[in-house]
Amino acid sequence: MQLTRFTDFSLRVLMSLAAKPDELATVAALAQEHGVSRHHLTRVVHQLGVKGYIETMRGKGGGFRLAREPEKIRVGDVVRDMESGFEIAECFQPGQSSCRLMPGCTLKAALAEAAQAFLAALDRYSLADLLSAPGQGLTPAVRSARCC
Repeated sequence: MQLTRFTDFSLRVLMSLAAKPDELATVAALAQEHGVSRHHLTRVVHQLGVKGYIETMRGKGGGFRLAREPEKIRVGDVVRDMESGFEIAECFQPGQSSCRLMPGCTLKAALAEAAQAFLAALDRYSLADLLSAPGQGLTPAVRSARCC
């Protein structure tokens, strides 16, 4: 399973904003900081605003910042909100499956359970948890993982 770049960038933006709570960010600055397209980041920031994760200020000296405290932003919620569709396999897309095992296939139930477990694991973490010192407050598996 792999998150879309859109969701990946959404999480990066939120982490950057949480790390500098007293500053307004701009798309240009974050695009340069993360080495991503301004156009793509503009779409990400817009969606984060629509979903209520950030608030924007227009005009000279404007920018955006978190709309909520990092402790109140669950990573699982961000993933659910930013992924356009969380279909783990073709059979999850209504009317689009060409699988010959349907409707009696039990694989779909196992995959659905796995997807729920994935999101449940992410629900245990807030944005604030992602900013803690490396290794603190995270499971051993998370401590051993290296970020992109």
